[in-house]
Amino acid sequence: MRRAPRASPLVLPLGLALTAGACAPPPGDGAADDTGPVVPYDPASAPEAGPTFAPYAADGLSVASLDPERYLGLWYEIATTPSFIEADCHGTTAEYGLIDDDTISVYNRCTLGSLDGEVNEIEGTADFADASFARLLVDFGFGFAAPYNVVELDGAGGDAPYRYAAVNSAGFQIWILSRTPTLDAELYEELVGRMAAQGLPTDELTPTEQRAR
Repeated sequence: MRRAPRASPLVLPLGLALTAGACAPPPGDGAADDTGPVVPYDPASAPEAGPTFAPYAADGLSVASLDPERYLGLWYEIATTPSFIEADCHGTTAEYGLIDDDTISVYNRCTLGSLDGEVNEIEGTADFADASFARLLVDFGFGFAAPYNVVELDGAGGDAPYRYAAVNSAGFQIWILSRTPTLDAELYEELVGRMAAQGLPTDELTPTEQRAR
């Protein structure tokens, strides 16, 4: 199995890079392991109301705050700006687990060439940059940690996992994430419009092929 750098959020970056960001083995089945519990997404627990969005931080660089426990678990990449790292990726996902109060595990996965292609994966960790928990430093073991900011987030209250998010790294790489392989078209356009208003490169967004379920 070939490993290559993958800049998806928390990915957060919660990925970061996301596709968003070490855990062993990857908690793909939603079970707890020695990195801490992974919160599975239960669509039945999602509110039925229309989309709402978390407020922005005062400096506009991220949302004002994020509940880490609601961010944990599996995310599907819906769209991203092109990069050579993800040039041949399909079915990209990012999965986050809890290591301790300050650190989460990041497991990014895609298949090369098609949805049935060779699995390409990478593991890393993400540390919170400040008390908002919306800004992370993601480390995939290359000697540096990349900044990832959650710039859009499901604004519904309660304890259920967030349903959608968008992540930005260094002002040029962005990811749209969802708990499901597809995202409502109207919600997608609203996310894109909100990020465009922030000056992010939404005109370069490319949809990510996902397998319907």
